[in-house]
Amino acid sequence: MKTEKVFFSDSVGAEARKEGLDVTQGRTLSGDVNLSADVVVVGSGAGGAVMAYELARAGLRVIVLEAGPYVPSSEFSEDFTESLERLYADHGSQTNKDGDLLVLQGACVGGSTVVNGCVSFRTPDFILRDWQEQFGLSALTPEEMEPYFRKVERNLSIEENAGHEIARHSQLALAGAKALGWSVKPFKRNIRDCALTGHCLSGCKTDRKQSMLVTYLPWAVAHGAKIFSDVTVTQVISRAGQARGVIAEAKDSSGTTVANIRVDAPIVVAAAGAVQTPLLLLRSDLANGSDQVGRNFACHPSMYVGARYPEPVYAWRGALLGVYIDEFLPPEKGGFILEAGGLGAVEMTLITEPGSGEAFLDYMEDAKYYSGLVTLIHDHNVGRIGWDGDNKRVDYQLADVDFDSMLRAIKAAAQVHFAAGAEEVFVPSTKPLRIRSVEEIDQVLSELSNAPQVLRMVSYHPQGTCRMGSDPDRSVVAEHGESHDISGLYVADASLLPTSIIVNPQVTVYALASRIADQLIARREQYLGNASKGSGESG
Repeated sequence: MKTEKVFFSDSVGAEARKEGLDVTQGRTLSGDVNLSADVVVVGSGAGGAVMAYELARAGLRVIVLEAGPYVPSSEFSEDFTESLERLYADHGSQTNKDGDLLVLQGACVGGSTVVNGCVSFRTPDFILRDWQEQFGLSALTPEEMEPYFRKVERNLSIEENAGHEIARHSQLALAGAKALGWSVKPFKRNIRDCALTGHCLSGCKTDRKQSMLVTYLPWAVAHGAKIFSDVTVTQVISRAGQARGVIAEAKDSSGTTVANIRVDAPIVVAAAGAVQTPLLLLRSDLANGSDQVGRNFACHPSMYVGARYPEPVYAWRGALLGVYIDEFLPPEKGGFILEAGGLGAVEMTLITEPGSGEAFLDYMEDAKYYSGLVTLIHDHNVGRIGWDGDNKRVDYQLADVDFDSMLRAIKAAAQVHFAAGAEEVFVPSTKPLRIRSVEEIDQVLSELSNAPQVLRMVSYHPQGTCRMGSDPDRSVVAEHGESHDISGLYVADASLLPTSIIVNPQVTVYALASRIADQLIARREQYLGNASKGSGESG
């Protein structure tokens, strides 16, 4: 097999592009490919892209390896079924072992930022305070994080929804919350001149969504970073307690390995997400002196509580997400929020059990009358990510306390629907359950139990599997993002989060990655000074 020695400045297998992002697609490579850089970043989503840009801007030679494909915006289909197949992990079928929690993650250049709903929350202050008190993260104060939040909000055009961005489905939620006297606010979103198509979960064809695909990754490339798609990292390599690079495989569209890749780099940034990052570290047998890698998985298990209204809603029209109800955000008041979200035909088939045949057709004939609310709860970190032989395993079942929170969130969603004039509410359960009045809510919900295959749960927010903390016995990485065990090995994705944060985590990840980049840059000499010493790496 041919061995090809490639240095950072070389272009290996890069396809000539008239437009789009400059990405070397793994399927164009062959043989053994050796690369070298100052930093190799594993993953191109919220954390990886920010790290790549900030480090490249500081003058470091950066290589980004993304397991998913490069799909330019011009190729987004706005068909959710097709998008699940092409842009999501496991083609949109990644689940827990019980099969009742769908864990949706982007698997493409730009990661989940390409397919999320643009919702942009800062980390709540009470969450930061909890991290300080419970995990010794004394520097992560609201004052310390303020400039990082402000920077990413400016860079990503994060602004509050204007009136024209509150679609009919969100207007109903707004009216219901106000009728109940509950706190309700417009979302802030990372968007420029929203086209109001409602196809956020399938990628933004017009580049209005300020995802990593059209912001931090192009900016990183402008500063010299190199991006490779279709490249799966299989091992982090180290010697004498120091990171030395990664081993990876380039794959073609069928999943066949076409090239073996080695990147020599004294700094490795694991930013593949809260499922894939712990799997990589476990496979590499690294950074797990605490036995916490893969543990403490949380995911904001969500449910889409749909309802039928007497007048047409057309929930697939307009901005996907308009307003949210934060009346119960503090843990002492419930620890959940409700998000008014658009609803397409595919999603309508997922939120309830409409039956089959004629019953299904009858249900879908009324599609224009449906609207919904998404529940997000502050779940406890009870899950675990690991390997079952050669297969990944997602162990997660709601804790009893989280099941109680879920019931309260469903009840609150039903109350909002009825206050807004809904005729009936669909309980997102495997058993067909409908609520036809406020008086029926408690009775109907009493039929639910905390057992597998009872609720229809979806997570867009996996987090917590490489917990950040000051105590090496209770956490995986330190406050500055570096492994307690391996010098030069950093983590910069949602796996860092010590607890779930209740709200959508993308801004938290952006801000933490920005801060971690600053911390790494301040330490750069200790890694780059050792870059040329020795070899003989081990996993």
